[in-house]
Amino acid sequence: MNEDKIKGRWKQLHGKLKARWGKLTDDDLTVADGSTEYLAGKLQERYGIARDEAKKQIQDFDLDLEL
Repeated sequence: MNEDKIKGRWKQLHGKLKARWGKLTDDDLTVADGSTEYLAGKLQERYGIARDEAKKQIQDFDLDLEL
């Protein structure tokens, strides 16, 4: 799933994102508004992981949604 598809389905994905990454706030997800770069930054901040790892987790999450 690419970023355009994520942006188009952002409201639908909101709950799934919260379930996957519970430390993200509703405000985090509202501000992100489909931006995977912003989301990666918030994952990095909230979970103390490297940016590359955050991007990998988002990519893996995208792949899980497509299955």
